[in-house]
Amino acid sequence: MDRPLEESNSSSHPLAWIPEVVRLGQSRFRTQARLLGLAILVGLVAGLGAIVFYVATRAAEHYALGVVAGYDPTPHPVGETAISSLPEVNTTFRPWLLIVIPAVGGLLSGVLVYTLAPEAEGHGTDAVIEAYHHRQGEIRPRVPLVKIIASAITLGTGGSGGREGPIAQIGAGFGSVLSNLFHLRPAERRILMAAGMGAGIAAIFRAPLAGALFTSEVLYRSPEFEPEVIMPAAIACVVSYCTFGMYAGWKPLFAMPDLTFSSPLQLGPYLLLVLFVVLLAMLYTRTFYGCVSAFRRLPMPPHFRPAVGALLTGGVAVGLYYALGGEKQVLSVLSFGYSAVQNAITSDTNVSAWVLLAIALGKILTTSLTIGSGGSGGVFGPSMVIGGCGGGALGLLLHGWWPWLVPHPASFVIVGMAGFFAAAAKTPFSTLIIVSEMTGGYHLLLPALWVCALAFILSDKQSIYSAQVESRSRSPAHRGAYVRQVLSGVRVSQYLKSKHPPLTLHPDDPLSAVLSRLSDTAYSVLPVVDDENRLLGVVNLEEVHLAAQAAHLQPLILAADLMRTDVVPLQPRDQLDRALELFVENDLIALPVVNDLQRRRLIGMVRRFEIASAYLKHMHGSKSGGEV
Repeated sequence: MDRPLEESNSSSHPLAWIPEVVRLGQSRFRTQARLLGLAILVGLVAGLGAIVFYVATRAAEHYALGVVAGYDPTPHPVGETAISSLPEVNTTFRPWLLIVIPAVGGLLSGVLVYTLAPEAEGHGTDAVIEAYHHRQGEIRPRVPLVKIIASAITLGTGGSGGREGPIAQIGAGFGSVLSNLFHLRPAERRILMAAGMGAGIAAIFRAPLAGALFTSEVLYRSPEFEPEVIMPAAIACVVSYCTFGMYAGWKPLFAMPDLTFSSPLQLGPYLLLVLFVVLLAMLYTRTFYGCVSAFRRLPMPPHFRPAVGALLTGGVAVGLYYALGGEKQVLSVLSFGYSAVQNAITSDTNVSAWVLLAIALGKILTTSLTIGSGGSGGVFGPSMVIGGCGGGALGLLLHGWWPWLVPHPASFVIVGMAGFFAAAAKTPFSTLIIVSEMTGGYHLLLPALWVCALAFILSDKQSIYSAQVESRSRSPAHRGAYVRQVLSGVRVSQYLKSKHPPLTLHPDDPLSAVLSRLSDTAYSVLPVVDDENRLLGVVNLEEVHLAAQAAHLQPLILAADLMRTDVVPLQPRDQLDRALELFVENDLIALPVVNDLQRRRLIGMVRRFEIASAYLKHMHGSKSGGEV
């Protein structure tokens, strides 16, 4: 017998869950639509900013190092789009200019940064992390503009650094500015700022997936992600990658041969790589922050410190050039240095292990001098050079000893990049993905996962990003969330069991009566009610004080003229975590309590400091409550 129609539409029907899923999807979309829509704008601006920054750095490098000094770093990574409008370099190579030109660039960059936006110094990613945890995602609008100019000068004139820090700060800065324009809450501003950071990295490194993961992982030193950041960052990363790709093409940054992992025995040599990159990472972080500390102690204005650091950077590069018998490849310790990585990948058996090791160690020193002195640039790009060249050097040595275990030294270049940054930046998972996307090679995922996980575990606590915090529970950005968890079991009704009715106002009370009532109570907020004690709004002491300044208007001002009607009141059943949210949303230090939101009959008042008192008592095991 057929079942009736009513039964077929009941919850037992196999497809009865579909409407519920649709409603759930619609609800989730509505709550996130504004944020995701703004993430698209952030991704678009980050992609455009990446194009401008890429062209600016390539042009500055071409003229400063190429046309003036006669140095042309080759081979460029295959993903680096040539700028056809730039003239050919026909200048005779003059190594001594590689000392002078970086110093001039450091001077210009230092004066610009420390005059207009001191927070644009150093590597921009750390500044974004610090803003996320400690400044509610606030970045001044001028910072991205100063950063893009200062970094183009620093890197284009030979200072050692990467593009990712500046472009991360550019994307994050626009996310922060956009959030303020649309009056987003601090939590949303932090998310949009982080999405901008990921979008910048996705564009400049052709790594959209890694950009979304990196921005949610780099905030912490522990293997922990920021979950609310991932989806907006994913949208922004896709848009920024497509925007940049329309200009620069769709090739990965580095070209690589078809490298594969074919035997579990190969994990043995990779274990040696783990130990090596961990030692390199420890040397990198200690050298970097040692230079930061040393330069801050120099008895000179900070404007000139980047010039000193860049001068020493050029000295290290030229010194290595002459020490290795005029080996031009070692000059990759200047500027970006990607040519050394590309050469190590594609000519893995035709390069010297000692030259690669010299580049890795030299890059540690030049990056520490350039960025540690206050120069503007990133630390991720140099990390790829250090890890890639260091890993390539070890791969060449192991290939000479065990060619059957290490058939392709280039694989150690790729995996070395991933393992080194996992140890230095405490980002094992996003680094694994970003290196794969940068090279377009996914056959080395297994050894890269092995190396990244072990490198993270064996590395010490010091990170190249000093602004990272240990975990979400230690982040000031999430302190309120943990307070809400503590307060979630305490209700507003506990404050109202033995309360006297609060002082109230009526809409037609004159200003003199309002001032009198405020002087008779400890509250700075008074409710305004009708004749049936229904809440109409509240009057705030600050607004009353402003009105009292106009003496000639005082007789005409009533409570109705002063009251706010947009205040959402509390209810007795509300938990104190909800009360905490309403205090922030209403921007008041006291809130009325009503029986329900329909009848709105006033039954009491609760002050913000009582929530803090309840939190402390709850944390110490005392019974929450207190006098209102």
